Amino acid sequence: MNIFKRAALIASLLSSGYIAQAQTQNWQNMDLQKDSVFGISVEKAYTELLKDKKSKPVIVAVIDSGVDTTHEDLKSVLWVNAKEKRGNGKDDDKNHYADDINGWNFIGSTKGNVDYDNLELTRIIRQQQKQFGSLNSVPKDTAGLYQYKVLRSKYELKLSEAQQTLYGITRFVGMLDTMLTKLGNNNPTAAELQAYTPQNPAEAQIKQVVSQQLERFPDFKTFREKELDAAVAHYKEQVQYQLNLDYDPRAIVGDDYNNPSERYYGSGDATGPDADHGTHVAGIIGAGRNNSLGINGVANNVQIMSVRAVPNGDERDKDVANAIRYAADNGARVINMSFGKAYSPNKNVVDEAVKYAISKDVLLIHAAGNDAENIDVTPNYPSRVYQNGDTATAWIEVGASGPDNDETLAAPFSNYGKISVDVFAPGVGIYSSTPGSHYDYHDGTSMAAPVVTGLAALIRSYYPKLSAVQVKDIILKSVIKVDHPVTIVEDGQPKTVQMTDLCRTGGVVNAYKALELAATYK
Repeated sequence: MNIFKRAALIASLLSSGYIAQAQTQNWQNMDLQKDSVFGISVEKAYTELLKDKKSKPVIVAVIDSGVDTTHEDLKSVLWVNAKEKRGNGKDDDKNHYADDINGWNFIGSTKGNVDYDNLELTRIIRQQQKQFGSLNSVPKDTAGLYQYKVLRSKYELKLSEAQQTLYGITRFVGMLDTMLTKLGNNNPTAAELQAYTPQNPAEAQIKQVVSQQLERFPDFKTFREKELDAAVAHYKEQVQYQLNLDYDPRAIVGDDYNNPSERYYGSGDATGPDADHGTHVAGIIGAGRNNSLGINGVANNVQIMSVRAVPNGDERDKDVANAIRYAADNGARVINMSFGKAYSPNKNVVDEAVKYAISKDVLLIHAAGNDAENIDVTPNYPSRVYQNGDTATAWIEVGASGPDNDETLAAPFSNYGKISVDVFAPGVGIYSSTPGSHYDYHDGTSMAAPVVTGLAALIRSYYPKLSAVQVKDIILKSVIKVDHPVTIVEDGQPKTVQMTDLCRTGGVVNAYKALELAATYK
């Protein structure tokens, strides 16, 4: 997912006044009437509906970049494969995965891990150019040439944009550093920056941009790290790895990548080299509640299974399919999938894995994506619609909402779809766990999906006899309907719509109402 595109969009809308940045810890669990933020009423549900009620543990699979298994607020809620002996290199439980103590890693091996990877578009172009080579060297009527030309054009445009943006940001940072040297302060306050007299038009523009952005951050250092340094790093990743046709890290995994049906490969390293995203997601779902540490997860009796399949780049269909199967085979009742991409060359393999999981009564929760696009029109994979046109029954697609019950409720970066998206859930300024027993705020449908996953786990924990399809039905029927207009971004411009134009239910999930409804189901 294009993380910086989302960040840039948020920044522009914040400065324009279209959304207010949420900086309230745990707001996603709060109640609209009691706390004046549009959370999902988790705390109210625990206090009024679940007090003195018994629950059963629910295994929740987090298919993601990995989870920090040493995190102070997650150690107590990790899934542990009790049948496996740690570190002996043997498959003690005969499930074909040796040393899978807290989960499995499908993008690594004993030789190391895939950290960065290509976009799927890059992989498609690399494969197709073996057939077509130079566009001038093949007959005009060659099968597939037209598609190759279209995709090649899209690829070259994305690469050019990334290169130009990287150049522009790097130049901006360089001029800013020169200005700070003149100022004699590498960490100026807003007042000190305002007092500086620009010595040329470029410095005047830099001063204006930075001054506006500093209003959103506690200090210059935080702004520099979260905006400028993050932007440079992101576009370097795009140019050097994601859009680099000469970069292919797959060899380290050691599988036969040309065989999409291959099942058994990888390693027991469920954390990987960059577990920031997965650790944040896991904390939202089930970080230890009321333990005087960090945050309160949505669900109070979960076991988080880390299934690593998502690199810094686009996940591969083969790995996603195997991750889903692994989770289903090892007891997961809910699977969180906070990832997505624009192309799916082996979609049939993922479809079969989804069908398999649903046959084992697993509920799958998927993030709608962060490109402010209508996914009724623009594809976003994995998708609940199978290649044959049928639809996955136990699947919930989630958009992101903000804290305020006004026109800003729909997060401006969130994908949407009257048909393709089911519900919205909190996804702006969500505070959760990050590696090294730290915590931070993240935005995205990647944060909204685990809110719903936590809710699904909560329902299955207190009402364990309900099926996955029933739990989905409860979550969708119990949303808080939004009857006022909301603002989305279309072609870069704000547009006023109804929530019913953005998702099937026209509302935001609510734990209190869902648990009330669950109590009535047989």
